[in-house]
Formats: sequence, C-alpha cells, structure tokens
Amino acid sequence: MKTRKILAIIPARGGSKGIPRKNIFPLAGKPLLAWSVEAALKSKHIDKVVVSSDDGEILDVAEKFGAEPIKRPKSMAEDKSPFNLLIFHALDYLKKNKKYIPDTLVYLQPTSPLRTTEDIDQAFSLMNGDVTSVISVYKLDNKFLKSFLVGERGYLRGVANKQFSFKNRQELPEVYMPNGAIYMVRRDFFQRTGRLFSPKTVPFVMSQEKSVDIDTKEHMREVEKKLKMQKSRHHQAIMLCSNLS
Repeated sequence: MKTRKILAIIPARGGSKGIPRKNIFPLAGKPLLAWSVEAALKSKHIDKVVVSSDDGEILDVAEKFGAEPIKRPKSMAEDKSPFNLLIFHALDYLKKNKKYIPDTLVYLQPTSPLRTTEDIDQAFSLMNGDVTSVISVYKLDNKFLKSFLVGERGYLRGVANKQFSFKNRQELPEVYMPNGAIYMVRRDFFQRTGRLFSPKTVPFVMSQEKSVDIDTKEHMREVEKKLKMQKSRHHQAIMLCSNLS
C-alpha cells in the first residue's frame, strides 16, 4: 500500500505591523514560529515540514527548530499577497528540487501557537472517504442569526434569512468561525482550484480558548500566560507520577 505524503507548510513573512518581527518574537521561551514547527514535526502523519518566508533570519530560526526553509520572493510577502501563491511556490520548489509531491497539504499559521500536535492529528483523522478538506473552527453564539441588516432602500432584512430572525434561539442552526489554526486539503484539489475550502470540507472543532490568533502584544501576553500555566500543570503531573511510583 502506498504511503501517503503529508506536507505541512508554515507561512512566516518578515513584515508585521502589529508586532515587529512577530514570527520570531519570543513567546514562553522560544520564538513564536517554533511552536508551530515543533507541533508539526511531532505529528504522526506529517512527513515534511517547511517554512516559507521572504526573510533570511526567519528561515534560519525555522531551520534551527527542524523545518526545511523555502525562500519566497518579496512579491509574495506583501500585506495583500494571496496566501495561495506561497503554497504554489512551495509545491513547485519541492517538486523541482526535492522530487517531492505530497498527497495532502497542512497549512499552519504560526500565529496559532495553542494548536497542538494532538489537534493536528485529530484533524487529520477526519480526512477520510470523499472529504477534500478540513478546517479548524470554534463554536459561535448563534444569536447573531436573528439580527438584521438595513437594505439599499432602508428596509430591514435578516442577516442570514428572514426566517431566522423570528425563530427561537433553540431552533437556530449551530454556527462556527474558522480560527486560522489548521487547514488541510488534498493537494490535487488545491492545485486545480487554488483553494483550501471545498464543497466537501468538514470542521475540526476547537475550543474558543485555544483559538487565539496572535495579532497584538496583548494577544501575545495572553497566550504566554496560558502556555506557562500548561507547562506548570505538566510539571506538577510529572512530579505527582514520580512520587506515586
């Protein structure tokens, strides 16, 4: 049976307005980027981890933590550069230089350091049958489906549809928001369409607590506090097991 090749691509451009040098900014003892690299490397499914960046220092950090660096052009690292261009660039580079063609792509943004190896592997378990892609999400309060927009002529209309505005909350469908932590897609679908989302996309539901997408220094402080608490609990668990034995 052919072993599937699973590629993790981590985008990490040099420019950042909210936090200068955000992708290598220290977070709980290591660069922000390193949290995603290490989570991907420990996955039991992923066989190659690459970091795509226009920045030499970021690529050096990525390599130090075990990822394969791919230098992308500055034109693919602007504020409004489409994300799919860097993925196409990475796929082309690996095909030409490494003779490597993956079956599945795992796109991991470095601004989601609370996403763990376990999250990645659990999300991958959903990539079966005719599923084409998996996207990590968290559950939203569905009450907003009852809200209105004001139309061009000044009349109210339901934000989703007019029926939802007058339903009981318990009758409304569940609503999910993508959190940016995990995107998985079949490589052949992506190369045909340039999209991570397909008509056969299933959700991998994460907690809202783990769905922080770092964009500000306040986010960074919030996540650092959570990571230190996790490390402390892990250490306490080890000590307890040691004492019991």
